Amino acid sequence: MNPKYDFRWKKKISKEERLKLLQEEEERRLKEEEEARLKLEKEELERLEIQRIEDEKWHQLEEKDLERRSEEFSELGLLEGCFLEAERLKRDNRALSQWKHYTNCDGTPDPEVPQELNTFISLWKEETNEAFEAVIEKSKLVLSLIDKMKLAVLETPSYELEDRHVLQCQGSILELQELLHLKFDVATEILLRQASTLADLDSGNMEKIIQDENVTLYVWANLKKNPRYRTIRFSETQTGFEIPRTLAMSNIALRLLHTRYDHVTPLQLAVAETVPDKVDAEVAHPEEQQEVKAEEEHAGGGGGGEEEEMVEVQEEAHAAVPEEQPQVECLSGCWPEDCSEFEATLRLLSEFQVHLAHLFHLKNAVEKPDVTEESEVDLCQYAMLGGVYHLDILELPPQCKAVKGWIIVEIRKEGLQKFKYPPDATEEPDSENTFPPIEVTLEVCENVLFFEDPMIIRWDDKGKHWKKDGISDVLYNREKRLITFSLETLGPVTLIQDAHINMPYQSWELRPLDMNKVLLTVTTVFTDIQIHIKENVCMLASIKLKKRERLSNLEGKWMAPVPFIMALKNAGLNIFPTEYSHFYAIANNKVPVVEMRAYRQMALLSSAFAFGWSKWNLMCNSTKVIFKVKEHPTAESTPAPWALLMFSGDRAQALKMSEDSEVYSEALKEGTEFHSTLFHMAQDFASREAMQRVRDSSCLFIDSVCHMLLSIRVLSYS
Repeated sequence: MNPKYDFRWKKKISKEERLKLLQEEEERRLKEEEEARLKLEKEELERLEIQRIEDEKWHQLEEKDLERRSEEFSELGLLEGCFLEAERLKRDNRALSQWKHYTNCDGTPDPEVPQELNTFISLWKEETNEAFEAVIEKSKLVLSLIDKMKLAVLETPSYELEDRHVLQCQGSILELQELLHLKFDVATEILLRQASTLADLDSGNMEKIIQDENVTLYVWANLKKNPRYRTIRFSETQTGFEIPRTLAMSNIALRLLHTRYDHVTPLQLAVAETVPDKVDAEVAHPEEQQEVKAEEEHAGGGGGGEEEEMVEVQEEAHAAVPEEQPQVECLSGCWPEDCSEFEATLRLLSEFQVHLAHLFHLKNAVEKPDVTEESEVDLCQYAMLGGVYHLDILELPPQCKAVKGWIIVEIRKEGLQKFKYPPDATEEPDSENTFPPIEVTLEVCENVLFFEDPMIIRWDDKGKHWKKDGISDVLYNREKRLITFSLETLGPVTLIQDAHINMPYQSWELRPLDMNKVLLTVTTVFTDIQIHIKENVCMLASIKLKKRERLSNLEGKWMAPVPFIMALKNAGLNIFPTEYSHFYAIANNKVPVVEMRAYRQMALLSSAFAFGWSKWNLMCNSTKVIFKVKEHPTAESTPAPWALLMFSGDRAQALKMSEDSEVYSEALKEGTEFHSTLFHMAQDFASREAMQRVRDSSCLFIDSVCHMLLSIRVLSYS
């Protein structure tokens, strides 16, 4: 059907009518623009009024905060006196332990008394013909003495350490390590002299395994020299060697000495990184500082040079802190008015906190460790786990002979000798085939966690460092915990893992369990680590893994913080950053003073409040930290929701946004105020019972919680 068309002509509009329509349209447009302008002006006025009201309210809150800041800092200073009290109690405990050792008279030397230690070393040197079992039994005491000396250095406040005492400890440790290794060599030689009497009836060769919790000895003596007997597997184990024909026909013995400790790497006590003497002096107790100051004034101003030097140290310390650091007001009522904030901060820290404070201030100035060779292992990046495997080819000493009822043996003056393989020089064109690498199979220690396949490294005795070269055909069986590899020449080897494999953390939470007891949970990519903290001890509560939940050697063991940290590191659970960690792991570094103040005040509140990770901590700048907090419910109370707090060292505020908000905002939560401390911020929304639990908390417990938070640094590495 065809469409219909309208052929009627439209009426022509006159010029006057067209102008009138245009005029009306222009008037309508101007009217709409005027209405829009008036609406915008009204909205702007309303916005400015709202902003004025908010600014006025903000200024009122700031003025109110400033008015009570002195009072709040004074009260916080009294509460933080628990750190100095904890320091005093730990000093008394160390003195009591020394006194108990003295009164016990059990014959063991006191490592803090050089005369007793020197006597012990001299007497042990005089003992000869000790069997390997006897040396292993004596090694328990030696390792205990070494651990005590290391802990004595680590746990003693830096301002109490003397260089002379540190050098004495270091020298004694090195002497004990060398003597213990020498005793193992002598005992091995004595054992090998009896190889013919201990020979296996089937193979005709001698095989021996001696084991305890610290040392395992595998030794094999080639008595028959059968070129076909080249595969050596120690009975009831998978540990062994695959030796070339040359060694199978040689008068040798193979020794694998597995020590769960490391006496190969050069000793580096942490005291090399302690706070400088001038800063240490400022950490002493206020009473001691006043006495020193009075003596200087009495001397007639003779200490002017030292004062200038101290000012230079303070200026360097402040220069190490980023420029955006807020100037935090000194805690009035606690220290003299002329006391700088840096000094006040250091004075309120316990001994380990002082050490970490120094590391925090230097973290931006510390240079990355220098590795001279491409194959050299950077021990700041990697961690040695499972101890050291000493692999040796030894010359078989002369064997005992029975002659007319007598046992005759030739004793060589040079003692135990190593067999050189491969020889230093060979002119044979096919020397690589004549002296091929030796295949080794090791059982990985059960009490060590490898989240990835471990790397095998060897000790370079000439360069005095660990290297990656000279090792080939590495194969790791995760299920059987066996590692097989080939070595060009035998020597000490060890397994390593990335020391920062668990950094940065995915989340964390600090939750009260009871009075003076908390649970600290750190979630990493591979596992959840739960740590119980009570009084002055810590324990690994649980660890979520695919096949097992706990490490057997750490299960149920309560330890002081420093030994506990060392035990977790040795087990492969390294969640403790060092001053070099920011070179190897992504870090959200916060201003040192802000971070330390947050940890101290979180520890003060930890008996009654739970703290947790917030995603917004990554969004705020380095001068602020953000975390979740809520009061821990009692049996009668109902659980409270999480609140977001922002803390900048001298100001705490509750945030309006929540963890589920889509946009970051620092807007103040309605109905809340500013406070200078986390303690007073929590006081606004907490119950009286909760604040009373905070005041009744043990000083040793608070110090231990702060110690762990400072060691793990959850606010910078999450």
